[in-house]
Amino acid sequence: MFDNKTILITGGTGSFGQKYTKTILERYKPKRLIILSRDELKQYEMQQTYHAPCMRYFLGDVRDSDRLMQAFRDVDYVIHAAAIKQVPAAEYNPMECIKTNIYGAENVIKAAIANNVQKVIALSTDKAANPINLYGATKLASDKLFVAANNIVGSGSTRFAAVRYGNVVGSRGSVVPFFKGLVANGAESIPITHPDMTRFWITLQDGVNFVLKNFARMQGGEIFIPKIPSIKVTDLATAYAPNLKQDIVGIRPGEKMHEIMCPSDDSHHTLEFDDHFVITPSIQFFSGNNDYSCNKLGEKGLPVVSGYEYHSGTNTHFLTPSEIISMDANA
Repeated sequence: MFDNKTILITGGTGSFGQKYTKTILERYKPKRLIILSRDELKQYEMQQTYHAPCMRYFLGDVRDSDRLMQAFRDVDYVIHAAAIKQVPAAEYNPMECIKTNIYGAENVIKAAIANNVQKVIALSTDKAANPINLYGATKLASDKLFVAANNIVGSGSTRFAAVRYGNVVGSRGSVVPFFKGLVANGAESIPITHPDMTRFWITLQDGVNFVLKNFARMQGGEIFIPKIPSIKVTDLATAYAPNLKQDIVGIRPGEKMHEIMCPSDDSHHTLEFDDHFVITPSIQFFSGNNDYSCNKLGEKGLPVVSGYEYHSGTNTHFLTPSEIISMDANA
């Protein structure tokens, strides 16, 4: 579906954007593949690897509505990956997080509708479910904006959806490169926030594959959630530093003990498919509600039981330390 199409990725120089670019170039023949981001150095560095004739690099910020209006001209598909996502940084710089994650989302929606973009998928996070930190709260607001955009578009053809998943193995700023760096520099111990902490775990490639497939699945208004394993933070430390002491340093500002991707309060809106969940819109669209129990690929989902919660601490699939290493190696 991406052959001879124009695709734009906001925040495209990040870990997700680069893996998405690699995957698109390997599997499809796009007309144009546009990387929109605000860091000229990261764009320069990315261009050394990804410089196919279809590639375009646009300097711009999702906070700048006028720039998005220009960048979205003749674009067919948008992946909105730009965000301020470091939890402590958001706690200490709340307005900056709000400007990018909420106002930026609004700008993306307006530009997509004005330019008749076919489909937009916004990347969300497990922290948007029952949020306790500002990052999660802004991404929940962003999710609501993208769902409601399907109503705002009126008789237009643009459709919006969101993809929510957990921690990404080895992404920039994540704990795996941090642990690896400590080991490489001869650290005598590994800092652990809490011995009972758990997280959902996904590879970057699996995240990209999930987003790609959801462009084909989506009707508009869905929040797509993959079925993925969990890890214990202590097992993660054991995987990368089996011989080092684990020091308990305490939970950072805004951190949760466990993460949730399908809250129990949304169980009456949640459908379970073979390899993913869908949280359907809680609002009724002006054009009438779609039947989300059967998606555009013909896959069928069933309602979950009342009160169901997809929770990293009660997940049925936990990775062992050796499986964590194997997953990283194949990422």
